[in-house]
Amino acid sequence: MSDESRQMTPEEAAEFAEQVFNKAREGDAAMMAALLSKGLPPNLRNHKGDTLLMLAAYHGHVDTVKVLLEHKADPEIRNDNGQSPIAGAAFKGDLAVIKALVEGGAQVEGSSFDGRTALMMAAMFNRVEVVDYLISKGADPKAKDANGITALDAAKTLGATDTIAQLEKLLG
Repeated sequence: MSDESRQMTPEEAAEFAEQVFNKAREGDAAMMAALLSKGLPPNLRNHKGDTLLMLAAYHGHVDTVKVLLEHKADPEIRNDNGQSPIAGAAFKGDLAVIKALVEGGAQVEGSSFDGRTALMMAAMFNRVEVVDYLISKGADPKAKDANGITALDAAKTLGATDTIAQLEKLLG
């Protein structure tokens, strides 16, 4: 029996999957492209429900994000905590990744299970450029999460002075 036809054991498959998730986390765009072109499912999820796209976006690897999106990774898949890739990138303040996600079909107003949007995350963590970009793409600064919290309220909660001023000026 040749190595080509041998099936992986469950342990080998788990180890391979972990290596694949590490490639997304590390931003190895070339390896990700090679794996995807050989049939790796672009929406593969780990034990926390994170997709390869979520991991690449959260860790700021714009080239890997673009490769995944080109291979039809779904930017709207939430992890087990209800977080989307765009929310993860907004939390990190990574404008380049956010732009790639929006260009790849991510909903600007897509929210987590509790109604929190990427704009709320960006405002909360004082990400002025991200707030500007998301609003320019149609994010609603008056939107409320499940607790009735707006982006401005979220910014005030964490004392994000720059985005507080930015949103107060915008909302007049």
